[in-house]
Amino acid sequence: MKNLQTFKHAITGITHVFKKEQNFRIHSIAAILVIIAGIIFSIDKTEWLIIIIAITSVITLELLNSAIEYVCNFISPEYHEKIKIIKDASAGAVLIAAIGAFIIGLVIFLTKIILLF
Repeated sequence: MKNLQTFKHAITGITHVFKKEQNFRIHSIAAILVIIAGIIFSIDKTEWLIIIIAITSVITLELLNSAIEYVCNFISPEYHEKIKIIKDASAGAVLIAAIGAFIIGLVIFLTKIILLF
């Protein structure tokens, strides 16, 4: 029963971040579009695994970034240079994962798109 409650808390957290954080929604929509592209282009099992790792990495880091920002805002509602550095580093982690995911998408899909023409 406790495991079910933990699962509910996790879903509540994801739902909250989805409703409140624009970047999370953007990454979620991008993930859905990539999944649709994977279906359209019939990517193979290895490509699916790589895409899944890329998507879950970006989404997970976006959730962690939001959690870090919420904690920082709770601890220090006013501007503080060290809090800014924490938030910037957290956002940087998401950016690096998103760039990596984008490159993965290019490697997997660009050749498939080029073959269409």
